[in-house]
Amino acid sequence: MAEGYCVKCKAKKEISDGLEETMKNGRKAIKGKCPTCGTVMFKILGKAAAPATSVTPNPNPNPPSV
Repeated sequence: MAEGYCVKCKAKKEISDGLEETMKNGRKAIKGKCPTCGTVMFKILGKAAAPATSVTPNPNPNPPSV
C-alpha cells in the first residue's frame, strides 16, 4: 500500500486499511489509518494518478455570419 506521514507519531508509516478516493477537484487520494496509533492518514496522489481530461473540439469552428 502507500506510505504516508502520521501527524501524531511524527513519522512516515505504511497506511493500513487504505481506500482510494476521488476528491472534489477530481484528484485521487488514499485515506487510511496509522498502524501504530490508529489516527486517520490522508495522502494526495500525484498528477499522474489523476484521470486525464480530454478536450473536445468545437463542433462548429466557423460561427455563422450576421
